[in-house]
Amino acid sequence: MPCSAVTLSISTISAIIAVALLAISFSTDNWLNYEVKRSNIQAYVAKHSDTQFLLENMNTKYYYFSRTRGLFRICYPKERPPASAVPIYLSPVETHCSNIDYFPNNNEEKTSPLSDDSIARLHLARSVIALFILSFIAIFCAFWTGLSGCWKRSSGAITATAILLLAACLLAAGAMGLWHTVEFFEKEKVVGEEFNQQWNQVLKDNTRITYDWSYIVAWAGVGACLLASILLSGSAVCLRNEREKEEQLNLQYLMPVYPQKQPPYYPGAYPQPQLYPQYYHGSQYGPYNY
Repeated sequence: MPCSAVTLSISTISAIIAVALLAISFSTDNWLNYEVKRSNIQAYVAKHSDTQFLLENMNTKYYYFSRTRGLFRICYPKERPPASAVPIYLSPVETHCSNIDYFPNNNEEKTSPLSDDSIARLHLARSVIALFILSFIAIFCAFWTGLSGCWKRSSGAITATAILLLAACLLAAGAMGLWHTVEFFEKEKVVGEEFNQQWNQVLKDNTRITYDWSYIVAWAGVGACLLASILLSGSAVCLRNEREKEEQLNLQYLMPVYPQKQPPYYPGAYPQPQLYPQYYHGSQYGPYNY
């Protein structure tokens, strides 16, 4: 079996897996898991009489509840906060969720100006979404060039597909890097009361933050996209080599045959030159000249 067929098959499977993984991670809400031990906080409030504010926050602030967070939504798989704390609706997967606000300036209820760190975090979070969308656009373009390359067995189209998939991989990896930058701002900078830096110590001690499966799926999609790009580059090289071998093989059967202007030569068709005179009767050269 030609190497181009093998590498094209494997790269196609890798590209399909990459698209599926990136789409799943982009649309699901399990990037970060916040496990809040509310029972421990309630026990702390019961022991300390001067923590009335903490009890009020437990019932009015959404970040005192266990939740999962994605790129667009915050979902509450266990207890959910009251409707007065945050607008909640039922997601397509039957989970109570609230949307992440990427345009807080449009919210009339928030009148306090944002800090510089909050604005930087907001722009970085928007850039994450933009880079993921650009990576999907690059994958869409790669689909058509790859389809054309496989149909015509064109090494140039396959190479273009590999370049587009590499661009999609770099865009998705850049989005992941920016996502980690947003996470750093939320942990180390003062960007809002709902983020780690401004939590009270009791909430920090009783909250466990872990990466969830959508985050892992996103990195797996980036790796599968890179693998598909490398395999497509190899298949383009194989196609080019196979095309050159076919052309060389065809040249052997296309040797030119030029017509001969002189008549064909057959042995014995012409008299041989006489090196010595022949002797015959009456010849003046014979030994018996009469």
